Amino acid sequence: MDKTLTLQSLGEAKKAHVKWVQRAKLLIEGMAIDESAIPLNCTDCVFGEWFYSEGQKLNALGNMGCLTDIEKAHFTLHDEYMQIFKIYFSDNGRTLFSKIFNTKKKVSDKEKEIAKDHFLKLQAASDEVLDHIGRLERRLYAIPQSSFDANMSGI
Repeated sequence: MDKTLTLQSLGEAKKAHVKWVQRAKLLIEGMAIDESAIPLNCTDCVFGEWFYSEGQKLNALGNMGCLTDIEKAHFTLHDEYMQIFKIYFSDNGRTLFSKIFNTKKKVSDKEKEIAKDHFLKLQAASDEVLDHIGRLERRLYAIPQSSFDANMSGI
């Protein structure tokens, strides 16, 4: 693994995370968002794909507790989104006609308020993910290239 490329791929994963959160926000603001545009599973979003592949290799550097912190906050984020997803995409409350013609479920005002509450928790978890990513980036920048190379050789 190359340190510069690792930082670049982390930066791309971070941008993808921000876009994922923005799509969730647009959904609760009433925009028509396809359910597949916001992956439910924390291993299926672009950030999760990076985190559970290249990101895990960073454990070889030692003293990387920030990876555990990122994972916990990322789980929380996806758990909150699961609640939003159920409100907007579940089959509950959809008529046979809407299922046949694949029209969206009608979301009540009460459900919209519940979704907004979940989004506030999702946003807080996202902020935590971004804070921990910032810590990870600072740690990676601080590691001398020679130490990075020595610890990551063969990975």
